[in-house]
Amino acid sequence: MKLLTQKKPRDLVIKNLSHKEIKLAILSVLALTFQVSTASTIKTATAYDINLSMFQKIVKGKVTDESGAPIPGANILIKGTKTGVQTDADGNFSIEVLGNNNTLVVSFMGMEEKEVAIGVGTLKIVLKEAGQKLNEVVIVGYSSIKKESLTGSLQTVNNKKLTDATTTSVENLLSGKATGVQVTSGSGQPGSSGKIVIRGKTTVNGSTDPLWVVDGVIIGSSAGNINPTDIESLTVLKDAASTAVYGSQGANGVIVVTTKSGKSGKATVSFSTKMAATTLNTGNFDIMNGTELYDLYDSFSNKQDFSTAWWWNPELRNKNFDWWDNATTTGLATDHNLAISGGNENFKSYVSLGVYDETAAIKGYDFNRYNLLLKFSYKVNNWLTIKPQINASRRDVLNKQHSVGAMYGNMPWDNPYLADGTLVGNQPNPTWVNTTGSNYLYDLQWNYSESQSYDVRSNFDFDIKLTNWLTFASVNNYIFSHSNSMFYSDPRSSSGLAVKGRLEDYMSSYNRTYTNQLFKFNKSYGEHDFNAVAGYEWNEFNSKNTEGIATGFAPGFIVGDVASIPEKVKGSRAQWAVQSLLSNVNYSYDNKYLAQVSLRRDGASNFGVNSQYGNFFSVSGGWNIHNEDFFKADYITNLKLRASYGSVGNRPNSLYPHYALYSLTTGYNENPGALISQIANPDLSWEKTYTTGIGLDISFLRRFNLTLDYYDKDTSGLLYQVPLPGVIGVTSIWKNVGAVRNKGFEAALNIDIINNDDLQWSVDANIGTNKNKVTSLYGTRKEIIVGDGSGIAGSANKLLTPGKDVDTWYLTEWAGVDPETGKPQWYETNAAGERVKTFSYSAASKTPIAVGAYTPSFFGGFSTNLNYKNFDLAAMFSYSVGGEIYNYARAEFDSDGAYTDRNQMNLQSGWSRWEKPGDIATHPQASYNNKSNSNKASTRFLESGTYLKMRSLSLGYNLNVERFNISNLRLFVAAENVFTISKFSGVDPEIPPANGQITGVATSVYPQTRKFVLGLNLTL
Repeated sequence: MKLLTQKKPRDLVIKNLSHKEIKLAILSVLALTFQVSTASTIKTATAYDINLSMFQKIVKGKVTDESGAPIPGANILIKGTKTGVQTDADGNFSIEVLGNNNTLVVSFMGMEEKEVAIGVGTLKIVLKEAGQKLNEVVIVGYSSIKKESLTGSLQTVNNKKLTDATTTSVENLLSGKATGVQVTSGSGQPGSSGKIVIRGKTTVNGSTDPLWVVDGVIIGSSAGNINPTDIESLTVLKDAASTAVYGSQGANGVIVVTTKSGKSGKATVSFSTKMAATTLNTGNFDIMNGTELYDLYDSFSNKQDFSTAWWWNPELRNKNFDWWDNATTTGLATDHNLAISGGNENFKSYVSLGVYDETAAIKGYDFNRYNLLLKFSYKVNNWLTIKPQINASRRDVLNKQHSVGAMYGNMPWDNPYLADGTLVGNQPNPTWVNTTGSNYLYDLQWNYSESQSYDVRSNFDFDIKLTNWLTFASVNNYIFSHSNSMFYSDPRSSSGLAVKGRLEDYMSSYNRTYTNQLFKFNKSYGEHDFNAVAGYEWNEFNSKNTEGIATGFAPGFIVGDVASIPEKVKGSRAQWAVQSLLSNVNYSYDNKYLAQVSLRRDGASNFGVNSQYGNFFSVSGGWNIHNEDFFKADYITNLKLRASYGSVGNRPNSLYPHYALYSLTTGYNENPGALISQIANPDLSWEKTYTTGIGLDISFLRRFNLTLDYYDKDTSGLLYQVPLPGVIGVTSIWKNVGAVRNKGFEAALNIDIINNDDLQWSVDANIGTNKNKVTSLYGTRKEIIVGDGSGIAGSANKLLTPGKDVDTWYLTEWAGVDPETGKPQWYETNAAGERVKTFSYSAASKTPIAVGAYTPSFFGGFSTNLNYKNFDLAAMFSYSVGGEIYNYARAEFDSDGAYTDRNQMNLQSGWSRWEKPGDIATHPQASYNNKSNSNKASTRFLESGTYLKMRSLSLGYNLNVERFNISNLRLFVAAENVFTISKFSGVDPEIPPANGQITGVATSVYPQTRKFVLGLNLTL
């Protein structure tokens, strides 16, 4: 405290006082002197102390997060005292401080505590996220737990880090942000979703998609139509300790999404809007123009074969219709979101509305999505809280999209317009060089498709507080989804001409009923802390699909009633159900020694009667070394060792793999018939994965947070369709055969480089590596040759064999170009078992080799965030090193003249084509209708999958507009998918999924888009 003291009679010393306080002190001394001089009983003034604690001041300030959003309910405490206040709904506070107190301590759950020196004027206090702070609470399994008490491996991504890109897909937003999570982004088509693999593939035939859990509800293998802006946090559960409580559905990892909720205090209105201009990002792929294609044809060794053709003339060199330019434009995406939240101790609400609209960068495709979230919490009394929720979405697509295939393949010599400006009509096209080509623009005058889908996810949850340490929690969810689509082929179009028009209508709907009834136990006995959950779960799915096709109608009508011929009617239904008993117990002794046990028993409808139920478990432990009395390293604030072991499962994609099935889709002479299509296997059961994990968490120097994890995943009983002799009428049977093993290492590092009032700078980085191999197959089989999953005839094969990666390529080995003849060469194995060169592709293809795999050596991401006063700058990168892509697109567009009905690509830097004897070239001599088979599937088209991507770059500014009753206003500009550094010759080394699978095969893809964004965030 600031004191006015008298060390000896009439000798006053004033310490640490402001000018204003000195004046007040002098007045007080004068008053005291007057009192002393008038006291007749006092002859000499004795020593006395005058306490100036009466001199107080009011300190005002505002607390925000790093984005500038106010933090209501933050605690403001005068250091060294118990005096404090909380911020209001706008993050503002006012506190009375005694004269000599000059430090405030500011804290808020999930944020780092901060000490602030009291200065002149209004304080502006920015809190950072807790990161590795030990008191942070995370969602894991069916409960929440303090980070310090965790024994499992997981990673949480908050809303700010998640929503740095303009997309409707939550999957796409995860790229590079979570360790050990490999994201294959979707194509650039609006609404496209990516695929996620967590800690490697644990199957060769089933799904690799993780399980998604939203607000405690298991919703399936994708994020669905969740609005990313509504997400509060997203937690990726990776090891057995975290996922075993999900049993048969947890083998591929679990992603737990928590949406935003209302908070006590004044109502808060938040509005955000973004507008993005989008352009196609074609990477290193370079298609030829008319001049370049003419020069290629002119170099053909057998030019005499076409030199007298009617179409070959020098004027072709100047013909250059740009099919890419004709089909593309600058697209526009807008994303608007409005949210209102607030409440009091008994009632809290959160209401949000989102509207996303995107006009694609390839002309003719419009995508719209609407989201509504209503979320309430009502504390009826001291023991009952009800939590109803409705999450609804609608998607609309109008598709008159220009042909992606034609953008790649149509020749620049072929113009879709005649000299008079009208479109070239139905095929064949005598005016085109490629007389078999199709002018899609002609059909696009009339043909189109449209679709709508609706999803409603409704919850009626409630908690009953039985005691201070025991709660009954009930989650009750119903999901209804309906979609319909229509495809219109006009009678005048080439696709509808033969049948005088075709209408196709598809309708599908499904509903899911989900409920879990849990008892939650949370109690401490001295230094013993228990957190436990036990309960029952039911998940049921029902779907219905119908299809109707009609032909023969007048142009312009889009209803089946006007059609003269009902061409086809189809329909199907599907059902499945899973029921479970589950339990999970977390124990902590003195915040030093941690233990966790989980048990789950699942029963599923798509397994045989002899194996319909399965048991899954996990055990794990942790040691908070930094809490030990012997630990004296003050610079280390967190040091935890973790270990876990457990089992999880995986179900097949097929709903009825265990039944004997008959197909009734065929008949004879208009009579129904049945053919056997599947043999029963009553012993069919889960794929089981046993995972061992070891981890270390360390925080030191109050700036560095490091997490290290090692895992070993052993999957056995793979679900596989084992081939059978075709003579019995069935070619395969589902069995549990074979095994796969994944081993990997992960590291994540967060560094707070600078952290003061004006400047904050942090860096995050992560890296993951996974080694995958098949350990056994069925029976005595040593290898199985499978397709690459692309569905393209003539594409690559993959090899399943013990000791090799599940994504190992199995191809004819390319031996390069013969320098003397310019002919292509391959390797074959001769009678002596030696690898020798051959000019015969047929001979070489009989002895292919296993070479390389699509699985990368390691992958990850890194980001940086810089805040200076009201400015903020952020950048996000992702990378992948190693792995080989099979570039099938080169078989078409780098075909050495084999394909004369489509355009070709320019050679990349460092490539060359053979021209004369002695040339050392990467490409053989080109010829018209090349018969050398040089473009057939071989290792020639394997390319490195290594890349570095700048995912996003943003710059924002927070305006001080409190005088307008605006808590926060942030303006920002951003760029997304800024650049890619890669040697891959195709459009993008990040290959989008094909047929719902991650294949590693590059084709004529819809390129990802680059976005330039302008936006604002407003909080009232």
